[in-house]
Amino acid sequence: MTDHVAQVMEQWRRERPDLDPSPQGVIGRLHRVAARLTDELVAVYARHGLGEGEFDILATLRRQGVPYSLTPGELAGQTMVTSGAITKRVDRCIAQGWVTRAPRESDGRGRLITLTAKGRRLIDAAFTEHLANEQRLLATFDAAERDLLAGLLARWAGELGL
Repeated sequence: MTDHVAQVMEQWRRERPDLDPSPQGVIGRLHRVAARLTDELVAVYARHGLGEGEFDILATLRRQGVPYSLTPGELAGQTMVTSGAITKRVDRCIAQGWVTRAPRESDGRGRLITLTAKGRRLIDAAFTEHLANEQRLLATFDAAERDLLAGLLARWAGELGL
């Protein structure tokens, strides 16, 4: 396969024949694919008036089921961002009427972030289009190849402690 990464690897083979650049065949391509996927995913979010952060907050709350609520700490843990980033994302979602922040009934000092009906309608529409987009992006692969790729990536993620 002759692509940018193959050209880079060939250049390194020529310039440093003492080194094996073959890892770039995976890492370099994965990096390039990830950047392109981000662009493709963000375009769908934008059509719904969402950035990545807002989509992440709304999707995380929606998949919890009724009452679609989490504490800020739980949100941070499930989205893998800092509590400061959660606060900024939640504040943007509150300003749009997509979530509320209220004291927890069991502990007035704690806060609970809850998806509103408006937020639920929005994330349901955005997530439906998001999954269709992901299907489109993976159309190159048949079901068995998708399963194999998912399994390999899961194994690799586990080895990296992700």
